[in-house]
This record gives sequence, C-alpha cells and structure tokens, in this order.
Amino acid sequence: MHMSYFSGILADAPTTPVAAPAGGPGAQPTPMQTLLGSPIIMVVVLIVMMYFIMFRPQSQQRKRHAEMLKVLKSGDKVVTSAGIVGVVITVKDKTVSIRSADAKMEVTKASITEVLESSAATES
Repeated sequence: MHMSYFSGILADAPTTPVAAPAGGPGAQPTPMQTLLGSPIIMVVVLIVMMYFIMFRPQSQQRKRHAEMLKVLKSGDKVVTSAGIVGVVITVKDKTVSIRSADAKMEVTKASITEVLESSAATES
C-alpha cells in the first residue's frame, strides 16, 4: 500500500529537465576549488589553525611566566595560585619564602602567578 502511494507521487513529478547550476555536477571545477576541496589540504589547514589558536598562545604564556619567575627577587609583592598575597623574603632554586601578614611560608616558584609590585618600583 505504501509503495503505490510513493509511485503515485513520483508519477506526478514534472518531467521537464531542470538546467544545472553553474557549479553543478556537469561543470568543471576550477583549480582553486580542486585544491581547497582536497581532504589532505583541509587537514593541513586545520592543524595550522589549531597551532595558532591553541598551542602558540599557551607556549607564549609559559615563556612569560618563566621570565617572570627568573626576575623574581626579594621585596616583590606577589600573588600565589591559592590567592595568597605576600612579599618575597628569599628566592631559592625551586622555592620562594614569602611573608603574608604575620605568617611566613615557603611556596614553590611555580605557584607564583603574578607580581603585583616589583621591589625596583618601590625603591625608586
């Protein structure tokens, strides 16, 4: 019963041919369309976009953080990743001693996220 319904619809369809659009299946693709339509090219473009959107900014941020830790010195006012604000007392190879209010603590250098005030700025 269902097949006869569809065959009736198909029988009513117009039989005049419709002209193919300019970019249709009968048209020859331009060299640019062929190049951009290649799956290999599309994968390469996707990888390049991922590099510039995700990986490059992250590596630049890592470099800035490493440079900030390299110039860290006694007297700088810093913020840790835990949100503790303190003043640097001593800087060692892997750790930093900071004083916050009445507490003195030693934290890893990697946990320093921001330098609020440099001691060079306060001395001037």
